[in-house]
Amino acid sequence: MNRRRPRSASSDELLTTLHDLTSRARREVELHQARVELAEALQREMLPSGLPSLPGLRSAARYSPARGGLDIGGDWYDGFVLPDGSLAFAIGDVQGHDVEAAAFMGQIRIAMRALAVADADPGEVMRLTNDVLLAADSSLLATCTFVTIDPVTRLLRGARAGHVAAVWATADGRAGITDDEGGLPLGVLPGEEYPVTTRRLTGEGVFVLVTDGVVEGPSYSLDDGLAEVARLARSRAGEDAETLADAILGAAEHTGHEDDAAVLVLRHEHPAHGGG
Repeated sequence: MNRRRPRSASSDELLTTLHDLTSRARREVELHQARVELAEALQREMLPSGLPSLPGLRSAARYSPARGGLDIGGDWYDGFVLPDGSLAFAIGDVQGHDVEAAAFMGQIRIAMRALAVADADPGEVMRLTNDVLLAADSSLLATCTFVTIDPVTRLLRGARAGHVAAVWATADGRAGITDDEGGLPLGVLPGEEYPVTTRRLTGEGVFVLVTDGVVEGPSYSLDDGLAEVARLARSRAGEDAETLADAILGAAEHTGHEDDAAVLVLRHEHPAHGGG
């Protein structure tokens, strides 16, 4: 039985095929790069250029992108002054690491700012933000913590939506992890309520908010991560907010996590002492 020998491709055919494959690969690389640049631009615009401070209260934040995918994600932080002179701060984590996550993060940040101007109660801000996001019919969800600080009474009021616990420490060597009751992440269930916890910032110390990329990894438990943040906060409570934020974000490298990581440090002392 005779078998036909396969026809050998000519040099011209091979060159044409190679050119087509190269052009397709170039287009895919350019498209991917465009998505990366868009996501980076979105995140740059959505993260605040600065954070507010008061006499005796200084704030600092740090962010590190995911080490995979588009190298961009939905972790964010925010800080702004409310109409009554109080300060508002937020930190959160949107699922995903792409343009959609960055855009969803921006929607949350804008919604929270707008709602807080009308009613600064953290529980109401969280509840209404949840309703707004559900009305937008997105498939994404987000965890978040939102707090306000009264400059006169030094009362810190906060609400939590499925987010990582906060850490506190004082200059006299005390530290702990908050066990505040919280609600479900944003974008999960309509009508969800978010309890508000109140604490007074007395003396000299720090209040630290983080995302899970700072405290949790493949072989690093959430409890261990929070304990390490508490240790750092206790040992550096007398240092400035910027230094502590750097130290906490630097320690996050040990978790082995490839997720985004964000840190927000609120350092307080008696107003007569000034900032630090």
